[in-house]
Amino acid sequence: MAYRRLFTSESVTEGHPDKIADQVSDAVLDAILADDPYGRVAVETFAITGQIHIAGQVTTKTYIDIPKVVRKIIHDIGYTKSNVGFDAETCGVSVSIDEQSPDIALGVDKSLEVKEGHGHDDFELTGAGDQGMMFGYACRETPELMPLPITLAHKLVRRLAEARKSNELDFLRPDGKSQVTIEYEGKRPIRASAIVISTQHSPDISNHDLHDAVTESIIKKAVPPELLDKDTVFHINPTGRFVVGGPQGDTGLTGRKIIVDTYGGRGRHGGGSFSGKDPTKVDRSACYMARYIAKNIVASGVADEGEVQLAYAIGVAEPVSIYVETFGTSRVDPQRISALIREHFQLTPRGIIESLKLRRPIFKKTAAYGHFGRTEPEFTWEATDKAKALRAAAGVGAEAVTV
Repeated sequence: MAYRRLFTSESVTEGHPDKIADQVSDAVLDAILADDPYGRVAVETFAITGQIHIAGQVTTKTYIDIPKVVRKIIHDIGYTKSNVGFDAETCGVSVSIDEQSPDIALGVDKSLEVKEGHGHDDFELTGAGDQGMMFGYACRETPELMPLPITLAHKLVRRLAEARKSNELDFLRPDGKSQVTIEYEGKRPIRASAIVISTQHSPDISNHDLHDAVTESIIKKAVPPELLDKDTVFHINPTGRFVVGGPQGDTGLTGRKIIVDTYGGRGRHGGGSFSGKDPTKVDRSACYMARYIAKNIVASGVADEGEVQLAYAIGVAEPVSIYVETFGTSRVDPQRISALIREHFQLTPRGIIESLKLRRPIFKKTAAYGHFGRTEPEFTWEATDKAKALRAAAGVGAEAVTV
């Protein structure tokens, strides 16, 4: 019999202070890209009681009304009156923006390969905007080829937002968190061991009523019933009360939920955050490409689980290394997989941007509920359009694709 183990992932609602910051940063990015697809953006947001502070580096030919963008995001999240702890109309918004460093721009505008006379096509004209190593991951636990714990954690906080915005549960407020512990038998998920929901709420709801409502309207509608049993533990607002939330209850900062953004702790993480960065920053775009590669490897049947690392040097177009880990599930020589990646995917910054169509205002949507495992059309890195070609090139039979 396979050994049993537990694994836990968490997610947060769009009203969590750190996610407010991520969404504001990406909304500013989108507003610039909508008029200037080649704008360079690196924007950070800090949220605290009654205030939003935005700082960073931007180089663009367009102009945007940043305070107006910020207030719309906060309003759409649901912070629209003082009794929920934050008000889009009255909060202070401060902006401190400079131009991108000219030293960084030199490397991005023209890659090292071109400067040394080695560039052989247009894809090498753009160098990486920074050094770094980026990871992508995929597995067969869900139809989205994502780990089950983070998938369920996202579904729970999405469901919290839906129930709040529709007034189905009118006592809910924007801030909240979820956590899901899944029990595995070997590598197979078999049940939910524990589910934690912490949600901001009005002061009028009793703990008992909140517990019952969240159990029936949130957990049981988001988690498949076959994963729940009599031994599944529900922790709902385990501190007792959660009335003060949002930036009034805790500060928020761009990039502080990078594990929520990716795979919930499954697979490794390079360390760079995503939000507020235009696609010349490889710590965003190359993570998307690494997920695209890993997902197509798993979808093709070449492996049942895959983790891909891409590493770059600032100002250099081609990755300095490619690493693939299949955790013993590969159906071909792992060294062959690295060669297949180079054959089937464009890995320079410009190649990534063009392959995934990243010079578009699509990023605000990524800033809540995860960057991966999504089905919306903007999430081009979730496509499995390379799977058939990879399977043919690797000589893997179609039967390997069966989940």
